Amino acid sequence: MTILVLDLGTSGVRAAIVGPDATILDERASEFLPDTPFDGLVEFDAVAYADLAVRLGIEVLATFDEARHGAVQAIGISNQRASTVVWDRATGDPVAPAQSWQDLRTIGDCLGLQAHGLFIAPNQAATKAANIWNTVDPDRTRDLCVGTPDSWIVWRLTEGRRHITDATNAAISGLTTPDASDWDDRILGLLNLPRQALPDIVDSSGPLAVATVFDRDLPICGLAGDQQSSLIGQGAVRPGAAKITFGTGGMLDVCLGPQRPLDATRSASGTFPIVCWQRDGQKMWGLEAIMLSCGTNVQWLRDDLGIIDSAADSERVAAQCETSDGVVYVPAQLGLGTPHWDYGARGTLLGLTRGSGRPHIVRAVLDGIAHRGLDLVEAAEADAGVRIDSLRVDGGMTDNAVFVQALADICDRPVEVSPVRDATAVGAALLAGLETGMWSSWGEIADTWRPTQVVGPSGSFDRDTARAQWARAVDRAKGWHGDLSALDF
Repeated sequence: MTILVLDLGTSGVRAAIVGPDATILDERASEFLPDTPFDGLVEFDAVAYADLAVRLGIEVLATFDEARHGAVQAIGISNQRASTVVWDRATGDPVAPAQSWQDLRTIGDCLGLQAHGLFIAPNQAATKAANIWNTVDPDRTRDLCVGTPDSWIVWRLTEGRRHITDATNAAISGLTTPDASDWDDRILGLLNLPRQALPDIVDSSGPLAVATVFDRDLPICGLAGDQQSSLIGQGAVRPGAAKITFGTGGMLDVCLGPQRPLDATRSASGTFPIVCWQRDGQKMWGLEAIMLSCGTNVQWLRDDLGIIDSAADSERVAAQCETSDGVVYVPAQLGLGTPHWDYGARGTLLGLTRGSGRPHIVRAVLDGIAHRGLDLVEAAEADAGVRIDSLRVDGGMTDNAVFVQALADICDRPVEVSPVRDATAVGAALLAGLETGMWSSWGEIADTWRPTQVVGPSGSFDRDTARAQWARAVDRAKGWHGDLSALDF
């Protein structure tokens, strides 16, 4: 038996078929970039997005050799979180472009809610939904549906029969009660969002819906946000296990237990409580720490400075020097996330001398991202009260051996590299496979983890000196734009 996965990312869509050994047997993928009509606005065509996902699913099902590998028995879905779609219930047509999680047009609305004691960030779905609805139907006379990409694709796959979201997506929307068990009527009232417009909150693994758009009816049995899918896809399902995804941004997620780990929305150390998954009504909670810019710093070296020819070239150039020779780079092009949460911080390059060359700068960028990785680890450990003994990593930057070694040295712990660059598809398949019987338990899912390599600390790295120098550099990067640094969500 096998699982079809629809992986709905921020910059692309993938349809993959995953086998019982948790490997991807076949896939189709296509880039799908959001539009940026004005600074701070990031949006996309929700119909084209869903159509692409369905088309790729049809294509991979049509060519997949089920006689050889086993019949496709169910669907798992992984999705970019917090992006928001509002559509007409009767026609199924979106009433406006979908707003990406990256969209910042509702900053003012978020600040206004603070007067009511609500700290909702502009990258959550709550104010995006209200903004779209206020624009198209300020009097609330229309029968509309609100959802994140998981809700939208399920609506399309079931041809309007099911309007659902799973607990991992609902919990970070800004619209639920603290235990993420239901929508919060007070928040809905402040935003004037009708409860009936929202999806039902369901398990991440279970008999969730039936897709009717393919050449056969397929049950949808797995549903989760991308970071939770990546956590599960890397087998980090036991308490204390953690992963970091080093992609466009960086996300650390750690699995903890059945109790919500924080009383507040965000801790003093800058981490957030998340639902890792929900099955049979029972939640597994964890923490998330965020690096706002990660791979974008390597893109900057390539596209703007022109000192490397490709992202992969950063490994070769950085390897030309053993150390950055005192050059330090703070990757804060979009501000600093966990633990600082300074939106006015900016990327900072320090310690340059006449002898500093291209290799030193490239290595400093890789080292800076690795230092931010340790910032996330230390914040999560402080908030969770656990020791993260090893780091499981995925994302494009994990192809870079110089970076992975720097991460192991700076974090002073082994780094386990995922066999799949983006583990989201595997995680969604594991959730679906729990329901179909492909995997029988969370312990069996944990045992699917088989890293391609484990990179340990080299033993020759002066970590104390490097971290002290890093702290001084971060202090210089912070507060560059005072008005933005004053914002707090």
